[in-house]
Amino acid sequence: MRTPASIARLLTIAAAALVAVAGCSDANPTGRSGGFADGVHLYGSDGNMSNALGTSLKDHPGVLAGMKGTAPLNPLSDDFIARLRSIYPGLADFNYAGQAYDAVVIAGLAAQIARSTEGTEIAKFVPGVTIGTVDCSTIGECLALIQQGRDIVYRGITLRRGGFTDAGEPALATYGTLHFSRDNKIDDGKTEYVGAGNETDTTKARQPNPPPVSQKVDGKGLKLATLLGKTGQLAGLYPPMYTGARLAIRELNAAGGILGHPVDYIEADDGTNPDKAKQAVEELLAQKVNVIIGAGASGISKVVIPRITEAGVLMISPCATSDELISVPDHGLFFRTAAPDQLQAKALADVVMRDGGQKLFIVARDDSWGQGLLNNLKANLEAAGVQAASIKVFTYKPGENANDQPNVTALPKQIKDFAPDGVVILGFDESAHVIDALLTAGIPLHE
Repeated sequence: MRTPASIARLLTIAAAALVAVAGCSDANPTGRSGGFADGVHLYGSDGNMSNALGTSLKDHPGVLAGMKGTAPLNPLSDDFIARLRSIYPGLADFNYAGQAYDAVVIAGLAAQIARSTEGTEIAKFVPGVTIGTVDCSTIGECLALIQQGRDIVYRGITLRRGGFTDAGEPALATYGTLHFSRDNKIDDGKTEYVGAGNETDTTKARQPNPPPVSQKVDGKGLKLATLLGKTGQLAGLYPPMYTGARLAIRELNAAGGILGHPVDYIEADDGTNPDKAKQAVEELLAQKVNVIIGAGASGISKVVIPRITEAGVLMISPCATSDELISVPDHGLFFRTAAPDQLQAKALADVVMRDGGQKLFIVARDDSWGQGLLNNLKANLEAAGVQAASIKVFTYKPGENANDQPNVTALPKQIKDFAPDGVVILGFDESAHVIDALLTAGIPLHE
């Protein structure tokens, strides 16, 4: 649980901070220059920094002790956590729960302002929900202000400052610096929060004038669906996302619904698989959905964005973070509440550099997300003082099914030959197989 004590450790990453980190790395305070004397430091990111990874490695007790990394995560209030657990009592991870909640709420508020359930009309008012003039933080408060004709700015779970950029994504993001403990679980007591981005990147484009609140609507209710990885290689992150979405639906309907009707809610599984996602999209479009919250993985989002947006359906992803999605043709209908990986890369580079390592090995999925985060991370590590020759990369094809194991046969020897200070794994649930390969090869991990 994110406690007030952990919230107090909120840090802000800025350019000056990165310069300071670079200066420390030049000094190499640990004196390490590669090798396994004290074990290899293990790092991860949002695709694997969850308790689901520890569950996958239950046959290796304590193996994750000391592993650290980042995930898009805000300090969550006890009240919000309690509300999430009223939906899912056993919820242990919170990665993207806030982003999923906010995605649903923003879509609902934009539909209320647009006085329409048509995706093309709702999309016109999505950015404005995040950059208005009158703050509101709860669904009931926001809907009441909209009914008064006020220009709201939604300050929900993740959008606390700034708003959407011209590209339709957060100008600012907060990342949790997560640490595994000896029980292979995330130690919430060690979680810190770092910020990235620039508030001045919030869109300054003129927003359309909304219809008068007295304008009659067509009598249709908003039909909203989630398209997330209930199965497949991102299934470990599914529980917090669908829990956040379900909570938002419940609270929208408890506040009176949208345009006088309860929100009709449908759940679909993208399977973290392009073919399964395409089939799920066709089924949702046949049901005349207005809004789709998803998809899950960036590579899956890239595949389905053209079909969904060509159909005039609004799409908001709570977790697809690849920079590549910034330029995907979307008819102005794709948004996301998770910031692009160019911001997460800065936070992750800071976490890695704190340990003073100067030889780093990066293992990454060969897909839109993995390649994007890999390239951004390398650039930030080099900017922080790591020599390009001191960074080695290994990429793998992730496979299409949940049980597909990536071919990492050549990885252990490459790591042994390179003798790095740290190994960064940019993967999803299959990261457990990567770590198992290191253990089998006898590569010691730092605790």
